[in-house]
Amino acid sequence: MNGTNEGATESQRVRFDSVHKWAATLAAVVALAFSIYNFAEIQKKPKIDLTLPHLLRTGTVDHGIAFEIQPTVSTRFKTQDVEVIRDARLQLTPVGSISSSRKPTFYWHENGTYVYDAASDQINYHWVSDPAPFIVSQDKPQQPTLNFWADNWTFKPGRYEGSLQLSRSESHSPLIKKFCLIVSKGAVNEIHGSTSREIFFFRDDLPKFHASSKSKDCYRRETD
Repeated sequence: MNGTNEGATESQRVRFDSVHKWAATLAAVVALAFSIYNFAEIQKKPKIDLTLPHLLRTGTVDHGIAFEIQPTVSTRFKTQDVEVIRDARLQLTPVGSISSSRKPTFYWHENGTYVYDAASDQINYHWVSDPAPFIVSQDKPQQPTLNFWADNWTFKPGRYEGSLQLSRSESHSPLIKKFCLIVSKGAVNEIHGSTSREIFFFRDDLPKFHASSKSKDCYRRETD
């Protein structure tokens, strides 16, 4: 009788040891798989997102036009690598009734920022840096105010198709975001009658245009 019980106990112990070893092996395999996955994700090149703001700024400067845009450049993935934005280009093409107008040639002039002055209740522009490459990583997203100039050019009333292009390393395609801009006759008169460096806002989220306009996603003057 005792021999029977001892045999059953030994059999159970063998089965338990086998299950334990199998479970330990499975856990080790799963841990290895997770380690390989995490390593691959860390080594992966960062995926960069480019998002345009709801507000653009433009105005006269010297004998041309300044155009300012503050995109958000970020990555959603953890990575040991970083992305370098090497150049920024702005294009603005007259379309529709003004399609025969001369297209401006913008160049990246500088980076700036806007600071509120409580004493004068004014928002003042300040230079931040020259146009130069900047780094983007998960813990360091970027929101530079890119200042572009187009010499010897000005707006005409009408619609413009625009694009912001950020160039990366040679092995990566550029980041491109397109937008549309509608400049009314009233806005053109404001710009032409302004002093140099005076800035005018254009927005793409104004409710009055979303409710009534076919071009509801275009940037427009608040005063239109």
